[in-house]
Amino acid sequence: MQNRENFADSSEDISVSIAENIEESRSQLPSSLVWAIATAAAIFFLFSSLRHGLFQSTAFDLGIFDQAIYLIGQNQTPFSSLMGIHILGDHAAVIYYPLALLYKIYPDVHWLLLVQAVALSLGAWPSWSLARLAGLNQEQSRAIALIYLLYPVVFNINLFDFHPEVIALPALLAAILAARLNKIVWFCTAILLVLSCKAVLSLTVAAMGFWLFFCEKKQRCGAIALLLGAAWFLIASQKIIPFFSGSEVAGVGRYSYLGKSVLEIAINLILKPQLVLGKILSFDTFKYLFILTLPVIWLLFPFSRKIGLRYLTALIPAIPTLLINILSDLPFQRSLAYQYSVPVIPFLFLAVIAKEETRNREEIKGNKEEYQANQQLFLTRVNLPQFKNFRISQLWRGIQLPRLMIIWSLIIFLFLGEYKDFYLYLNRLDTWQATREAVAQVQPQSSILTDNRLAPHFAHRPIVKLLSQISPQTNLVEFQYILLNLRHPWPDTEKNGYTLANQLKNSPDFKLTYQKNEVLLFKRIAD
Repeated sequence: MQNRENFADSSEDISVSIAENIEESRSQLPSSLVWAIATAAAIFFLFSSLRHGLFQSTAFDLGIFDQAIYLIGQNQTPFSSLMGIHILGDHAAVIYYPLALLYKIYPDVHWLLLVQAVALSLGAWPSWSLARLAGLNQEQSRAIALIYLLYPVVFNINLFDFHPEVIALPALLAAILAARLNKIVWFCTAILLVLSCKAVLSLTVAAMGFWLFFCEKKQRCGAIALLLGAAWFLIASQKIIPFFSGSEVAGVGRYSYLGKSVLEIAINLILKPQLVLGKILSFDTFKYLFILTLPVIWLLFPFSRKIGLRYLTALIPAIPTLLINILSDLPFQRSLAYQYSVPVIPFLFLAVIAKEETRNREEIKGNKEEYQANQQLFLTRVNLPQFKNFRISQLWRGIQLPRLMIIWSLIIFLFLGEYKDFYLYLNRLDTWQATREAVAQVQPQSSILTDNRLAPHFAHRPIVKLLSQISPQTNLVEFQYILLNLRHPWPDTEKNGYTLANQLKNSPDFKLTYQKNEVLLFKRIAD
């Protein structure tokens, strides 16, 4: 039986352990986690490269970013022929310019796939550091990092082309780590990196500033994030995007029932809440939130009343993203298969860490009788001998989090991971060789018209356009090549493809230079 002095010593030892964890959060990763991150990056890169090699990547969004970054690397204006605007008129993502330095080494789309794979896998590093900083033990912290790597959105967004906001995912986690370690310079650097990835992330940064200021009591970092986030949102949405695109922010059309501009939508959200309550309280919303939290479902179920729900304040910075997705007219914004939920992930895992931290503290503060009762109950269940001063809380958490929760995350990944799409890709392999041969016949820098799946393989030229950008009355004089896959067309432009193929076969301006397995390549006849 422990006496009061022994129990006090135990609490003191745990406090010392937490202090050691804080120091360890600044140190190197354990080798097992280094291997896990490296393996995840390799798997991510392999899967995305394979998808691209099978002609299953798309112009929206891989082709768009690849073309813009290629043009920047060639010191040309990054005008996206796929969108018809300067690339900064899309999301004001200035991150394209430093990414173009890689294209100066060698222009290849696989740079983007590699950057994405590394960025997504690196999010496990600050996740581990934040867990250690919160006082979680080695096993718990390692489990947090592994659960992050198994989170379905992390894998799914890697498989879905390329999106610059994936770089913001580890940067957001790193910014929070820097704030908690009072590293102002590193914090500002991480925030600027986040803001450079996509204009809408400024709302996440501003909300994170609010949370840091009022909930985390990190006034300096909170004020910096709040100021930078709000300032960049106004600059990007009211100046940069309209200047380069000639119109409002592209996503405004998804919220037409709220207004026709960013400011009008913001005003109506405040003055006309009845416009959004129906969407917020809908079954679709509850389904989205349930699927989003399903991989970490234990987050919603406190293990005791003492824990409460205070740890959920870590989700405050995720509110802007959740509202943007919930209020959108487009249902795919509420799917885990796309990039729209990426800014939620860091704060979802912060809540997981905060809950474990709270539970640790409550166990330390618990009275001696409850502590010993839990110890005896656990020892009885697992049939282990009782040792004096045995830290039952650490062993209990060590078994619960690293094993059961990782297994749960793996099961959910198997259900929600988009790796299953590769079974669909196998059904389209019958035109793979013919498509490769047709692609090889297209001369570099020549203008081309094609469909959404083939366009990413022609992005390194000033003019590449999609079938969805033309009509039967469009003059095709600007295209030197037109490539069609009539056996496996892009669904939205299937009819356009058949109509265009018949038109070109009877056109004196184009010649059918390649035909195999319903893959057709037309070339403009020289004057």
